[in-house]
Amino acid sequence: MSLPHVMIVGFLGAATGAPAQPPYPPSPIIKQVTFDPVSAIVRKAVGSDNWPITWADDGHMYTSYGDGWGFEPKTDIKLSQGLAKIIGPPTDFRGENIRSETGERTGDGPKGAKASGMLMVDGVLYMWVRNTGNSQITWSSDHAKTWEWGFKFDTSFGCPTLLNFGKNYEGARDDYVYSYSQDGPSAYVAYDRVVLARVPKDRIRDRSAYEFFERLDENGQPVWTKDVNKRGAAFSHPGKCRRMDVVYNPALKRYIMIQGFDHDSGFGIFDAPAPWGPWTTAFYTEKWDVEQAHGYRLPSKWISADGTTMYVVFCCAGHYDAFAVRRMTLTTAALGGQ
Repeated sequence: MSLPHVMIVGFLGAATGAPAQPPYPPSPIIKQVTFDPVSAIVRKAVGSDNWPITWADDGHMYTSYGDGWGFEPKTDIKLSQGLAKIIGPPTDFRGENIRSETGERTGDGPKGAKASGMLMVDGVLYMWVRNTGNSQITWSSDHAKTWEWGFKFDTSFGCPTLLNFGKNYEGARDDYVYSYSQDGPSAYVAYDRVVLARVPKDRIRDRSAYEFFERLDENGQPVWTKDVNKRGAAFSHPGKCRRMDVVYNPALKRYIMIQGFDHDSGFGIFDAPAPWGPWTTAFYTEKWDVEQAHGYRLPSKWISADGTTMYVVFCCAGHYDAFAVRRMTLTTAALGGQ
């Protein structure tokens, strides 16, 4: 696909041109983010949204769609939660629906269970599912065909996402899996902060094994607690913390968070040297150039070897839902001591 023109986007305010107010200072590593023009956006699976995504051991990506019928040929019924596989590179990919009696759910909007985060670890797919009373962990050992359902969070973590590293969780910083969520029980409310949990990667199904980020100590090291009521803020943005995705960019050695502020094209991209921060701002807009965009995701498979090309998957490219893909280019500073 030929993409000769690139639209440059910096820190943007609302339509009035007023300056935007990011919650964190500018990134010392990512100096600018540019997006390919709107005309270059690839849209598939029209009528479906959501799209948490992970890079699996078989080289493909797995995802979940919501409130729709998935990819062609579409399902015969509308699903609040369906499963699919993404095959190929970002410039020439195809999606295939995966039918699953144990994974599929029905019901529109808040009435239907929907995936909020997905991760493959050691050949097993894990998925956080929202709208189940906070959220619920599920897993599949056969590449999304059958699912088992585990415990539910009952405090906060209403819409958690999972930190993705490389293929099949290769290259992870340690033996933990990290989950982020806006700090509340709902996927439909904006909160003031993001909370963070970790669990040994071989105990993801065990609620008693989870620890919660509490604070940084005097040396800047994270303090963890078993008591969810003592959880602290891993990220703060008063009144604007909604759904998000987090991925590690190995070439830049940065954790990249993309977070939507609303369902009308306001979002930010933030980066940090560790999963808990300190966060800085790489991109921030109160109004993107795509109407009603939301549900932003950053597929780890589609990060270039040098880390400077990434792709954002998002919903509602215009006035309809879709699996929408847009290339973004990162202009970076010298890595220095990172």
